[in-house]
Amino acid sequence: MSGLYIFCIPENPTPLKVTFKLIPMVLIIIYAFQFCNTKPKPTQWFILSGLFICMLGDGLIAGSFIFGLAAFLVGHLFYLFGFTRVWKFSKPRFAMFILILGYSFLISNELVNAIVENGNSKLVIPVIAYVIVISLMAWSAIMTGNKWAIGGSILFVLSDSILSWNMFVSNVPQSSLLIMSTYYTAQFLIAHSLGTLLNNSSK
Repeated sequence: MSGLYIFCIPENPTPLKVTFKLIPMVLIIIYAFQFCNTKPKPTQWFILSGLFICMLGDGLIAGSFIFGLAAFLVGHLFYLFGFTRVWKFSKPRFAMFILILGYSFLISNELVNAIVENGNSKLVIPVIAYVIVISLMAWSAIMTGNKWAIGGSILFVLSDSILSWNMFVSNVPQSSLLIMSTYYTAQFLIAHSLGTLLNNSSK
């Protein structure tokens, strides 16, 4: 279904485009539920809620960038809360914060400069807030030590980096393909992480 959306569905009419954009996320959420017991634990509820709110963001962003951005920010907060409940501390994983911080600083600096130059200064604070939250989300996923959560979070950062760069800095060739393929894969991996995320944890 994600391949159908990426390669076959035209940009117009918009309602059709949005509908087919949401279908893969609905399927991913259903897939995630199979890893939950009849009474999902808090970590599972956080991840499931994040998936659902991100799906809302997929729909909202078609009409309003700010509303869509806000929805994804909240979705990342739910992922963050879910991941932090199952941290498995290690110094190498903890040190990854430095790399994430460096990457976040570099890309946010480019984005802010481009946004200001384009006369969209009102977007500076929302974009910075989003970069901070998604960076913390990625770091919290790394701290779980779960390969699926880590892969999903990194691909999410990559997808949003391409999207924001293409929107504010300069055109990225095949941007739509790159953005959506990494996005759907990221969400699937995060959903799949529910199968092993609670291993050795009662949370």
